[in-house]
Amino acid sequence: MNLALTVLEIVAPVFLLAAIGFVWVKLGNEYRIRFVTQLAMTLSVPCLIFVSLMETQIAPEDLTALSLAAIGAYGVVTVAILALVFVLRLNRQTFAAPLMFGNTGNIGLPLAFFAYGETGLGYAIIVFGIMAVWSFTFGVWLVAGAGSFGKVVREPMVAGTILGAIFLWQGWQTPPFVTNTLDLIGQMAIPLMLITLGVAIARLKPGGILRATALSAVKLVICTGVAWYIGDAFELDRIALGVLVLQVATPVAVTSYMLAEKYGADAEEVAGLVVASTLMSVAALPLLLGFLL
Repeated sequence: MNLALTVLEIVAPVFLLAAIGFVWVKLGNEYRIRFVTQLAMTLSVPCLIFVSLMETQIAPEDLTALSLAAIGAYGVVTVAILALVFVLRLNRQTFAAPLMFGNTGNIGLPLAFFAYGETGLGYAIIVFGIMAVWSFTFGVWLVAGAGSFGKVVREPMVAGTILGAIFLWQGWQTPPFVTNTLDLIGQMAIPLMLITLGVAIARLKPGGILRATALSAVKLVICTGVAWYIGDAFELDRIALGVLVLQVATPVAVTSYMLAEKYGADAEEVAGLVVASTLMSVAALPLLLGFLL
């Protein structure tokens, strides 16, 4: 009973904040998702990442182990999903990237923070950074036929990750007034991302919901199994393993829908994956968290 209450206390804020965004739009209120997303991704999230890494107390060798495990996990997931798409004769442009990459930003970072505190957030940022680089290079290439590593490096979130890692490695600290300012800006990130997720889902027009549900279940099984196996192989500690599994197992990201719409993939099919996998995660992530705690 205590475990169930603990899990509920962790996951409830994540889905309640998303529900606020969903209800807000359904009531006819205005929400400028492009502006809010730009504010979060170019200012608030980079500040959150930078300060979290700079102030983390995680040992460098533990961060290295998690980084290698995350690279290995996403490598295996990539091969598994490409094989699945080939065997089922699915359109690679539409289905491959959404099934590989989860919503490690909007859902993964808040969930890791609520479950494991600042240490969990520090670990989650590492996984998030690795996923972002792979997603915006190989993932974009799958959808658009082109990807740019240079563009990834110029992304504020990636820049914040690299800069934060350098400060962590060197033991540097910004002056207190700068740290406090960046920390306040970063505190906007988690509620903004979750509310925006709810808004985005409310505006989606999903298609092929039965197939989307089946594929979402397969994605969940593959990602969870691979991440857990790789984490054990690298002998990650309890928190690092939990964060890796939760991050890799997150549902399809709304950004996958945006990329599909931008580059001519079947956006309605991707919207179906986003909706189905997110609704599935309402039950799946608490259950998964119960095994990981």
